[in-house]
Amino acid sequence: PQRRREKGSSVGSFHIVDLDLSRYDQLAARFHREAAEHVDFLKDGIDTRNRAFNDLMSRLETVVLRTTDPILLTGPTGAGKSALARRIYDLKLARHQVEGQYVEVNCATLRGSAALSALFGHRKGAFTGAQQDRQGLLMAGHKGVVFLDEIGELGADEQAMLLRAIEEGTFMPLGSDSEVSSDFQLLCGTNLDLAKEVAAGRFRRDLLARINTWVFRMPGLSERREDIAPNLDFELDRYAKRTGNRVDLNREARETFLGFATSDRATWTGNFRDLGGAVTRMATLAHGGRIKASDVEAEIDRLHSAWSEDGPEAAVEIPGHLAGRPELASLDPFDEHQLAYVIDVCCRAGSLSEAGRRLFARSRTRR
Repeated sequence: PQRRREKGSSVGSFHIVDLDLSRYDQLAARFHREAAEHVDFLKDGIDTRNRAFNDLMSRLETVVLRTTDPILLTGPTGAGKSALARRIYDLKLARHQVEGQYVEVNCATLRGSAALSALFGHRKGAFTGAQQDRQGLLMAGHKGVVFLDEIGELGADEQAMLLRAIEEGTFMPLGSDSEVSSDFQLLCGTNLDLAKEVAAGRFRRDLLARINTWVFRMPGLSERREDIAPNLDFELDRYAKRTGNRVDLNREARETFLGFATSDRATWTGNFRDLGGAVTRMATLAHGGRIKASDVEAEIDRLHSAWSEDGPEAAVEIPGHLAGRPELASLDPFDEHQLAYVIDVCCRAGSLSEAGRRLFARSRTRR
């Protein structure tokens, strides 16, 4: 027979659902503000204007806070990969996603047994000169972040051991009979095309497959010319913090520099390193805390000179509408080449004075 329900007893339960959707809008707005703050942090507070770069930073912010998978930062030398890697760590640390330290390794400086020892550690007596145990950089990054810059420069042995360390979290220090473990998040940087390195047999295909789940290409400065102005201000602020001296550009100097820096005449082969070096030189040589137009013009000469030494100039020829002139028939090949180069410089320059500065950049510095 069915049991009789006692007086005052209850069956089941109920919940009150709050249908005030405005509260959820406020919550979503708060999450949006936090995400924007994170992106701004990754950009080091620089008000960048390049849409593609801003979109890249937004995607990176999402990945950084949602995964511990390896992240590969690619792009030309001087594009800011090392600085960005450090900010990734600082963001994860602030969000309590890591508690260990940040370890940065320039793989281009690691060779032979010293590379294995530096990355994976060694035991006393493992080789000549190993007078005590060494922890190794991967172990130093336990519970933190390890940034392997120029990872494409690693040797074959280091690549093999690194692959196991990523996949299993364990590795064998040199001279050790037992494995050790380290739980770290890996960031990698390279200016090489790793797919081409794999095809050439210089990089392991399986290691590339393991580190390229998340790839973010950092564009060079010449691809972000609209960001030169805010980065100019950033470099001036950084100079002031580093030296304690505040230096600014007067209006004419600023217009002259930005006019050159944002034009195709500026190649920026060293990217942000070139920009930072230019600001440092102008600020150091400026008088009275103000950079003048003459200071900027002198720096433009220095940059042109440095860029021309980065590699041989592309071969140039006499333009077609001039090539048939009878005067050229009497020129020796050497003189014809010089003339072609002068014409090319004049055509690319914004003015004859700029062409003169470039053609006589070295002799001007010896006045």
